[in-house]
Amino acid sequence: MSQYPIHIYNDVDELGRAAAQRWIELADQTIKAGGQFHVALSGGTTPRSLYERLATPELAGRIDWQHVHVWFGDERTVPHDHPDSNYRMAYEALLSHVPIPPAQVHRIEAEKDNAAQAYEALITATIPKSAAGMAQFDLILLGLGPDGHVASLFPGTAILQESMCQVAAVHVDKLNTWRISLTLPVIDNARHIMIFVAGAGKAEIVRQILTEGPRTVPYPVQMIRPAGMFEWYLDAAAAQALPEAQP
Repeated sequence: MSQYPIHIYNDVDELGRAAAQRWIELADQTIKAGGQFHVALSGGTTPRSLYERLATPELAGRIDWQHVHVWFGDERTVPHDHPDSNYRMAYEALLSHVPIPPAQVHRIEAEKDNAAQAYEALITATIPKSAAGMAQFDLILLGLGPDGHVASLFPGTAILQESMCQVAAVHVDKLNTWRISLTLPVIDNARHIMIFVAGAGKAEIVRQILTEGPRTVPYPVQMIRPAGMFEWYLDAAAAQALPEAQP
């Protein structure tokens, strides 16, 4: 099994509740230590339950939003109000319901030229650096695609070999589209990474990733080499092929 903590819950709602508690805990620890909490959000359907949970008055009131900076792990090359926009999903599920200063919501302006370079410059100017000299997010949230992609790091794409840039544009041939994404080096450098997976359709790839030995051509998620904590959050359906998987 994986060397990283694996948390399994009965359904997406229960997963969202547990992940929200962890999110609040990490934010509280970081802010009380005298810092700003820099978190990169994921797109996709599974993290939405986390965002909706954080937006409830009960939980939103436990977060010092004046010290939270929201970033995005990746974005489609669409306007911010497009149905496919990760920013739009996060805004509707979370950001429009909490008192975070607008200047502390840093969306990827993916509809503009040089969006990757502009986002990297903003990250470099805003987020504290680690001892390695790279921006260090306090938390990066990731989903998992059926092909093992995280953020917009898809199998076979050139961005997987990026070693210098923290943000890059990537053409995803099978989707015939461009995306903007954080790169592996900056993901590796985060203090905490939480990955969310739900649904029976992901069960087989979860099994392969967490129980099989190294692949000749690894899935993108297997290329993460975390410097900090890397935690898996699964619902029972996604975990059903794991040995002795119990919520």
